[in-house]
Amino acid sequence: MNKRVAFITGASSGIGYAAALAFARQGVHVAAVARRAERLAALEQAVKALPPPHGDLLPVAADVRDTAAMQEAVRQTVARFGRLDVLVANAGLGHRGSVVEADWDDLETLLQTNINGVLHAVRAAVPAMRQTGGGHIIIISSVSHNLVSPYAAVYAASKAFVSSLARSLRLELEADHIRVTDFLVGRTATEFNENRLGEGKRTGQGVPTMSADRVAAAIVRVVATNQKTVTLRFFDRLVIWGNILAPGIMGRLARRQYR
Repeated sequence: MNKRVAFITGASSGIGYAAALAFARQGVHVAAVARRAERLAALEQAVKALPPPHGDLLPVAADVRDTAAMQEAVRQTVARFGRLDVLVANAGLGHRGSVVEADWDDLETLLQTNINGVLHAVRAAVPAMRQTGGGHIIIISSVSHNLVSPYAAVYAASKAFVSSLARSLRLELEADHIRVTDFLVGRTATEFNENRLGEGKRTGQGVPTMSADRVAAAIVRVVATNQKTVTLRFFDRLVIWGNILAPGIMGRLARRQYR
């Protein structure tokens, strides 16, 4: 891992924050991208406090919805570290509420973040990876990517988009020696629920929750492999297969959680 460089979006909290620390512990230099500069400053101090040797951290205050900002973030990364090897396209938002009655500004914010943000990050990072002969893109999706999700339909659809994107990119970028992993995350203990857009704020009792550190450790491990798709828990695999085999039943269960 030494001398590699990881570019992580949504690094100010949750999975992105934990992943930045996990990579730095392995000696990987990290460009940590998020909107909240004060959170990135705290992350930078946390990295400096790690036992040596550890990677360095470059905090970059930028919004993934802004294509020019993402291009500039990659430019700063290459200027600082000389290369870019790993992209963790992690920034994302949740939403609960009716498709018809939901506030359009909320839906637009979610789509711009979860879809445009991934596209902007990929389009900015790939040219830098090509310059050094390859790399690895890890797209953080969700186990709800194929779930019938009443009252969480737009969020689930955004994750269906990025999972489909990952599968297609894998073939597009194969000749460039750039690997692509569709990383399907289940419910994780982060600020995600508190920051969810829309009216429904209930976390969904009875659904098992894992730590952000567990997800981050798996993200670091997958860089050493060529796994096309990652699902961490047996429960999450059940969710995915349940929607393949019995989507109507899964949809009714989801409606109880999300309404």
